[in-house]
Amino acid sequence: MENRTDKNSYTIIFAIAMVLIVGSLLAFTASSLKPTITENQRIEKQQNILYAMGVNENDESSANFVSTNDAPELFETYIQKQLVIQDGKVSEDDQAYLIDVKKEQANANAGKARRLPLFVGEKDGKTFYIAPIRGKGLWDAIWAYVSMDENMVVQGAFFDHAGETPGLGANIKQRFFMDDFIGEHLLSDSGTFKGIDVAKGNADPKNLDKTDNEVDAIAGATITGNGVSAMIKSDLKLYEPYFKNLKNN
Repeated sequence: MENRTDKNSYTIIFAIAMVLIVGSLLAFTASSLKPTITENQRIEKQQNILYAMGVNENDESSANFVSTNDAPELFETYIQKQLVIQDGKVSEDDQAYLIDVKKEQANANAGKARRLPLFVGEKDGKTFYIAPIRGKGLWDAIWAYVSMDENMVVQGAFFDHAGETPGLGANIKQRFFMDDFIGEHLLSDSGTFKGIDVAKGNADPKNLDKTDNEVDAIAGATITGNGVSAMIKSDLKLYEPYFKNLKNN
């Protein structure tokens, strides 16, 4: 008697059934986890913003966020305003931290008006302006949250990446690199926007000169460093009109 399971039709039907079952299970799992994933992303953005303005749990050498449990409350405490800048107009939006910078860059490339989120924080009697920026490293996306004062002097920064080389470009999220940006001027002595170069062969390896618009590069990570320099220059320059207007008022 012929075994029906030996037929090609049985194999095809079995394969289709397995695809449908596995697909359904994956879709159900993704749907079930989506609220948790969305919440984790929301809290991570709050942690990044807080880190950049100095609200973190750093020890002597390690970069540490505030806890996920504390982040929402601390965000409400320290962030006084969430602004959206678009076509030169500034508005408040308490969900500005959820703006997708990648999508906004794509909109700008397509000729649409880009929304620029900016977060105004208060800590120890000092005002911080935190901007999210995004660029391209060696292998994939890199991004950052940069905190500035009213003169566009960097007060803190948090860098991250999607897939830079461990021990090389991935070190942009290490404290020894991020802390070098504190005190660096984004404007030149004449007041024009210059940005900050991650400079190989920088003549100031101890980073004592904060007005040279340079920080020391990471050894073996030239392309990642160039990506950091480029995203600072391209994205933070977009905020220059806001700060000029701030000083004039």
